[in-house]
Amino acid sequence: MVKEKKLILDKAQIAQKIRRMAYEIFEQNYEEQHLVLAGIDDMGFRLSELIKIELEKISSLSCHLIRIDIDKDASSQPQIQLSEIPEIDDFSVIIVDDVLNSGRTLVYALDPFLKMNVKKIQTAVLVNRSHNKFPIAVDYKGYELGTTIQEHIEVQLTDNDYSAFLY
Repeated sequence: MVKEKKLILDKAQIAQKIRRMAYEIFEQNYEEQHLVLAGIDDMGFRLSELIKIELEKISSLSCHLIRIDIDKDASSQPQIQLSEIPEIDDFSVIIVDDVLNSGRTLVYALDPFLKMNVKKIQTAVLVNRSHNKFPIAVDYKGYELGTTIQEHIEVQLTDNDYSAFLY
């Protein structure tokens, strides 16, 4: 049986939430010399790109993008891959993902940064489902939505389509 997808966020709403998240990030990090936006592949990285664009519009923060490659379906992660290792010390990082489900993916994404000289680690998600099984707090969220465990959220952030669906 195919579940019907229900639109929960359209393009204008997602753009507004990304803009608001960028302002919140700037307010909390305006004194930072180096800010790394580390997006979890695939939609988390795209979201980090969109946040960076908005940050560049409103601030002079120096933002650097990194892609985090994680197997979201694996029960354990032998090694997390970063698209590159920051060559700066004492930087702040914001780990970005599209949807926070249990918190497992964000916990794994923290690991490589815990081995670096990081000043501060924060998290940002577009949709927080509030089903945390791991001790992850979200610093920046676009939308909070209470769902059942059986429900899913799909986010699209392509050039032609910004949308979020519940099914």
